[in-house]
Amino acid sequence: MKRPLLSLLPAIALLAVNPAEARDYWFGADLSYVNEMKACGARYDYKGETDAYKIFAQSGHNLVRVRIWVDAKWTPYSDLADVEKTIAAAKAQGQKVLLDFHYSDDWADGGKQLVPAAWAGLSEDEQAKALYQYTLDTLNTLKAKNLMPEMVQVGNETNGEILRTQPEEHVPIHWERNAKLFNAGIRGVHDASVDSSIKPEIMLHVAQPENVEPWFAAATAAGVTGYDIIGLSYYSKWSKEDMNGLAETIRRVHARFGKDVVVVETGYAFTDEAADRANNLLGSDSALKDYPVSIAGQAKYMHDIMQLTLDAGGIGVVYWEPAWVSTKCRTRWAQGSDWENAAFFDYKGKALPALEWPKASYVWPVEVTFAVPDHGQAAQYLTGDFTGGVTVAMRKTDGRFTYAAWLRPESHVVVGTAETESALGDAEAFDVAVPKAGGAVVLGTPQP
Repeated sequence: MKRPLLSLLPAIALLAVNPAEARDYWFGADLSYVNEMKACGARYDYKGETDAYKIFAQSGHNLVRVRIWVDAKWTPYSDLADVEKTIAAAKAQGQKVLLDFHYSDDWADGGKQLVPAAWAGLSEDEQAKALYQYTLDTLNTLKAKNLMPEMVQVGNETNGEILRTQPEEHVPIHWERNAKLFNAGIRGVHDASVDSSIKPEIMLHVAQPENVEPWFAAATAAGVTGYDIIGLSYYSKWSKEDMNGLAETIRRVHARFGKDVVVVETGYAFTDEAADRANNLLGSDSALKDYPVSIAGQAKYMHDIMQLTLDAGGIGVVYWEPAWVSTKCRTRWAQGSDWENAAFFDYKGKALPALEWPKASYVWPVEVTFAVPDHGQAAQYLTGDFTGGVTVAMRKTDGRFTYAAWLRPESHVVVGTAETESALGDAEAFDVAVPKAGGAVVLGTPQP
């Protein structure tokens, strides 16, 4: 979705600038289970529409996420042929696609990153080559069928070292090896897009906000580069952070690493009642205090997590498996679904209010450019509460040092400037009201 900036209002002082270009925001749904649900006789109903792909498009979702395993012999789904069906259906509805490489024959997540069987006996360099070639070949196949995704995840919830022979949760990462593997996957995406009209943005994905900043700091130090988006999972059941902690993490990593941020997995239950004997993963045991496990609570959660993501500088949210409803089919664990009480449909298949979270009312961020006149100083540094206290070296443009940020309109931020990083403690500070429609704010600076 695109939200244009309409006009400029003064704050301390206003520069003559061109209106900012529209910005994309993502309202996503992971629909990896839909083809399987269709084969199992799942029922969906949204204002008379019964096709799941059409339902998510009509309810305002503009991004479809889909997972792919390397060679999952235990299921006929989430292989390349199944993924092609999902991408084709999403694109037919005008939606963008996020392809999620698990780089495993099974679920890869924060607790396990198991190497595909075909790659298990390879050396480190051979594994990097195999990962690169698999990524390249998959995307080239999709590209040849006009199914190139707009985004690609190089790994799924990669908290631990990837391509391991054991789950090894909480074991230290060998970052020289890990970085080699990630860079191979990133290079595979780049090489596949050279002659493509669609140039996929690349996402790296870590589960739970408390793990995100240290992981990306270590990845950066190890030389992982070439990606565009930081993706994170947020489930209150498995996180130490509340919603405020999630927001602060988004602010910090966006400023520190200079990447867009997407909450690429989340979920919330609408009832504790079960429709089958499969053990539901979410419920009142993991509920947040402001969000009761109810139909209204689920809808409020979806609205609020999107709003806090926008306020913190993020660009979107993806709901995990909103169509994984209960059916006659079995998973490896039991008949039915572990998630039917957190889907966007009740037990008769009727759409719940949370389905329409993309159509809810939001306060959209505006772009504000903070500018400091150039008086011949060698450098200028900026600090402010909109970056979680992170110091940012400002870019010099047209005789001014500038820093751009997307902020909630009419919010207040305290901004300080100094000519050297060491002088930030004595920086001249300003309480700035963010212009309602964005704009450029000129901050005073001491004369040299």
